[in-house]
Amino acid sequence: MHQRGVEILVGGFVALAAAALIFLGLQVSGLTAAERGETYTVYAEFNDAGSLRQRGRVSMSGVTVGRIRDVTLDPDSYRAIVAMEIDASVDRIAADSTAVIRTSGLLGEQYIDISLGGDLDSLADGDFFYDTQSAMNLEQLISNFATGM
Repeated sequence: MHQRGVEILVGGFVALAAAALIFLGLQVSGLTAAERGETYTVYAEFNDAGSLRQRGRVSMSGVTVGRIRDVTLDPDSYRAIVAMEIDASVDRIAADSTAVIRTSGLLGEQYIDISLGGDLDSLADGDFFYDTQSAMNLEQLISNFATGM
């Protein structure tokens, strides 16, 4: 009888550990159904969106201030349009700020970093970033270096 009690206790511990791992995995991946609060949407056009993905990070000064809602192709200009949901608490992004695609580490995930400008006017819901910097294509950079171009 004592053996069965130990087996039940170990089974409960394993089930609890599995639930904790699933919860942490969902928190890290951003797939939780938790409400993010009030947001507003701003857009940026890029020549090369690299490997940006939905729910990717948008940051300012190293702090996450929003998520990428969508990455689409403009049928007229053939440029990538990135829609970003910015937290409503970050309500004064200067209109001349720059949206830059950066990479976490050497081969990490790509995200958008907002470099602040100095304009007194702020971006509002539906506005576009005037200035953007596309993703750096590492393969093309290595190819250019190798061929001397």
